Amino acid sequence: MLTRATDHPFIFHYFPKAKRTKLSGAAPTNRLPKLEMRVRFPSSAPFNPMMLRVKSHAFCCATILAILTTPNPTGMTPGSRTEGAFQGTPTSKLLSKQVAMNEKTSSFDNVREYIHAAWEDLTRSVDVCKTLEDVKTKGEPILYLPAEFAEPQDVEGLAERCHVRVKHLPARITRPAELDSKTIGPEGSLYLPNPYVVPGGQFNEMYGWDSCFIILGLLRENRLALAKGMVDNFFFEIEHYGGVLNANRTYYLTRSQPPFLTSMILAVYENEKAAGHDNKAWLEKAYSYARTDYQQWISPPHLAGDTGLSRYFDRGDGPVPEILDDPSHYYREVVEYFLVHPGDNHGQMIHVDARHPSSGVVAASTTGQIYDLFVCGSKVKTSPDPNTKDCQENRVALTPDYYKGDRSMRESGFDVTFRFGPYGDETHRYAPVCLNSLLYKTEMDLAKISNLLGNKSETSEWQRRAEQRRAKIDKYLWDAKAGLFYDYNFQTRTRSSYDFVTTFYPLWTGLATKEQAKAVAAKISLFEQPGGLATSRNDSGAQWDYPYGWAPLQLLAVEGLRRYGYAADADRISVKFLSMILEDFESEKHIREKYDVVTRESVTHIRAGYATNEIGFGWTNGVFLELLHELPPEQLARLTK
Repeated sequence: MLTRATDHPFIFHYFPKAKRTKLSGAAPTNRLPKLEMRVRFPSSAPFNPMMLRVKSHAFCCATILAILTTPNPTGMTPGSRTEGAFQGTPTSKLLSKQVAMNEKTSSFDNVREYIHAAWEDLTRSVDVCKTLEDVKTKGEPILYLPAEFAEPQDVEGLAERCHVRVKHLPARITRPAELDSKTIGPEGSLYLPNPYVVPGGQFNEMYGWDSCFIILGLLRENRLALAKGMVDNFFFEIEHYGGVLNANRTYYLTRSQPPFLTSMILAVYENEKAAGHDNKAWLEKAYSYARTDYQQWISPPHLAGDTGLSRYFDRGDGPVPEILDDPSHYYREVVEYFLVHPGDNHGQMIHVDARHPSSGVVAASTTGQIYDLFVCGSKVKTSPDPNTKDCQENRVALTPDYYKGDRSMRESGFDVTFRFGPYGDETHRYAPVCLNSLLYKTEMDLAKISNLLGNKSETSEWQRRAEQRRAKIDKYLWDAKAGLFYDYNFQTRTRSSYDFVTTFYPLWTGLATKEQAKAVAAKISLFEQPGGLATSRNDSGAQWDYPYGWAPLQLLAVEGLRRYGYAADADRISVKFLSMILEDFESEKHIREKYDVVTRESVTHIRAGYATNEIGFGWTNGVFLELLHELPPEQLARLTK
């Protein structure tokens, strides 16, 4: 590994594009002759010589500082609405016009204007027709109201104006997954009373953990009412749909998403208090809802065996319906993987043919498709290859247990990753670092809120629960030898060795000891790339693995490092990620959901699972503003060199 002193030129290595390969003990790399170029790079941090491309741009620090102190750079009123929408590749008329108008201004100006316009463009409410669109499923749009809920005034006339059916759910929901989504009928949107911001692209709903980072961005731009309304929408979900949902569609009624609710509550409360309104009445209401939602994570089926920790678990069965295009194509991809890698199949795929008659009973219980495929050498085909002598016919299906793992992976938010096995097939067998760190923070947040409300006895109880969880995380998830936190398979009673960037979550939540934080910070080079932190070190071909970096994971890692005094590391990662977005925006004119942090661009080459890279994009916009706000002035100045 090379190092470079501040403001001194060093050699950067440029490699031609090529397929990355995994080397023992190292991240994937390229093995091609290199070209060299000398540039200045203002950092004393270790440099990973796997950079595939180097761009250099100069930015005006004065412009940055001016933008940071300008809450509304475009002069638009926060309450204004627009009918533009992100649908596939076309962008909204508003953003297209905005970008074209500012081609001669700085990249910072354009990005800030883009983000400001995007809040409007990504805002949905029940009285706007595009709210009900869902490109992930087929059929006419349907809006479902809670069974016990009278039709609200803002829904009147919706059927005629938006050509949508309005129906009530068949029964009242009082707990998570109480109503089987298969008994509801055609898939549809679930009513929410307040406007909300969606991520963008195919994700045209209010998502659980996306919303936390969106809300941070809204608060940075003084949009308290919209942010608070989104948190109130989560209270509505808890009261009428059984808990915080993956998102407000009927097919998400069986699962949640990573629990960030108390983080959102405190962000809104503290922002409102700073504005001069200490709204204890709202906080008390929020406390009640947060306690209710917390219960689902510490009760069956979310318990991780006898560890005392929690797991992700979707209460639904069989294939999920919300995969873009035809879901069977995705699951065939999974089957093909297991056929080529039989050693990775631990009961997730079964043969249902004359050679395996005993599996017929098991196959009868699966709700997925049966696939007829031919393994010809190292390739899988739908028909025999006349040019290959050794083609073996296979009639196979995925088991109910595979689908449970697949669904649970989607509750984790990390869909798709190989972190919990190929295609996340064993997610429901793990006590994850991320989930249990978030539950520790939830318990500490509830202690803080109960203290603010004067409930001293409840404060002590929440603190006791948090300390118990910390001890169990230390026992099961901390690997002192590796100096990292890992997920724990409670069925095999083994700790994973899959290096994943969620190892920084215990730093963000404050549960790590100083010694643990020091060890994790010392291993940052395992993940650090030219554009920030890669999600993992395994090039599985999935979007939640190497070489891709995601905005929320950058923010949590950066804030975790700052919390324990590693400001230089935090600043360096922030600058890398921010500059990558700015440089990519110059050519793309959009902000995306994820980035290749090795090549520093939004062009992706995903081979496993979702292949799209949606524009918008809600949480990237929010994290951009948050990282920019946290960066000290001297680091902003470095971007100008």
